[in-house]
Amino acid sequence: MTLNILIVDDNREAAELFQELLEMQDYAVRCAFTGQQALDLARNEKADVYLVDLTLPDVHGTDLARQLRELAGEPQPMVIAVTGLASDGSEEMAVFNHFLQKPVDFEKLERILAGAAKL
Repeated sequence: MTLNILIVDDNREAAELFQELLEMQDYAVRCAFTGQQALDLARNEKADVYLVDLTLPDVHGTDLARQLRELAGEPQPMVIAVTGLASDGSEEMAVFNHFLQKPVDFEKLERILAGAAKL
């Protein structure tokens, strides 16, 4: 199964580089650079996996993750926090399936995505 992935990060260069790396692994990947753009894209084509930066210019990543989950309905997508911030382990972070710190360990992400592809 080819996963449909949406990267949400306001750092355009980092998001596009991440997109290229994932496309080389045969994933279908799109990028959004704001929370609103991510929601607009998700309304048109749902993703299997959302990679969400926590510090976006228009919304906090946890709020966006909740909105993406609500919009998706069932089956629920995998939502992964990707950020330079340290996880505070708060209940707020429970909206994410996984938490990856930047710079992202690409091998770890690959293992996570391989598991998602089997679902």
